[in-house]
Amino acid sequence: MIDVLTDTERLALWLLWADIALVLIMAGAVLIGRLVSAYALARLQHFERVYQPLAHRALTGDAVACRMLVASPWRHRVPIAWLLISPLIDDRDPRRIVATRAIAGALSLVTIAEQYMRSRWWWRRALALRALGLMQQGSHTGDMLAALDDSNPDVRGAALDALADLHDPATLPAIVARLQDTSLQRGRRAAVIAAFGSQCEPFVLELAERDPASRLNYARMLGICGTARARPALSTWTADARPDVRAAAFEALAHIGLDERSATLAIRGLESADVKVRSMAAYALHGWTGAGDPAAHLARHLDDAWTVAVRAAQSLLEMKEIGRAELANWARHGGLAGLLARQMLWQAHLPR
Repeated sequence: MIDVLTDTERLALWLLWADIALVLIMAGAVLIGRLVSAYALARLQHFERVYQPLAHRALTGDAVACRMLVASPWRHRVPIAWLLISPLIDDRDPRRIVATRAIAGALSLVTIAEQYMRSRWWWRRALALRALGLMQQGSHTGDMLAALDDSNPDVRGAALDALADLHDPATLPAIVARLQDTSLQRGRRAAVIAAFGSQCEPFVLELAERDPASRLNYARMLGICGTARARPALSTWTADARPDVRAAAFEALAHIGLDERSATLAIRGLESADVKVRSMAAYALHGWTGAGDPAAHLARHLDDAWTVAVRAAQSLLEMKEIGRAELANWARHGGLAGLLARQMLWQAHLPR
């Protein structure tokens, strides 16, 4: 019995020391991780202090600042590239893109980007793609298209940005086919459609015909790139069984403009049971003064749900004399409808 207790005590003591060692190892790992993070942050802040003012001056056309960036050590080129490119992720200012492209070319960033394209770190691949797109490296179009299938959504988004900057019409079929990827930011998908404009329209209409289940996304795309060519399809979609598709179709028609058939459908849409459909139908009628007495139909919705009423009032305001006459009539009423009408008439007299 004594021997058994002795063995048990030894095992317990061994386990205790093992636990202590494990705790010390974990504490050391956490400490090392924090030290590494602190060092990386301090290094990044140092680069920003040194190079951010230079990058800003170079982008505003300061030749001295540009020469100082070009003279920087090779190992500093990647942080400089990030300082130049990261603001463009959200701000797609064409003038800034042109200035960044010139500096990136002087810094020989293509060579670095080619190396980073093969990196196992997603942020390096994303940075490389944005750099190649900004510098319009058509020789790397295949890499950009391949990156649309990358396992990381940020890399796929960077590939879209790069292809938008490259602006090669030959890439459009592949781009439009990927725009259903909801893991990509909606704003980024909209930006690439806007970059190509009406060049996207034939591919969107073709895909929509083959894939009616995804009409909502295609209607949103046509709201950005659509022309009169898309009007018949969108008019048909205003009768879709899904309210969100009908609303998106009317919203796209507001962008494209109405003809008599689509205007009739929009007037009919004002009587939909769905608030969003009524709201977008009212929006689609902005500025339409053709057949169907649209002003009278819109005026009847000034006491509708607030989103519908505001859209109706705004569309009436854009109908000039006809719409303003309806607003003046309702301005004599009480309640929110009268208040909204008076607000619109007051807006009409503000200096533009």
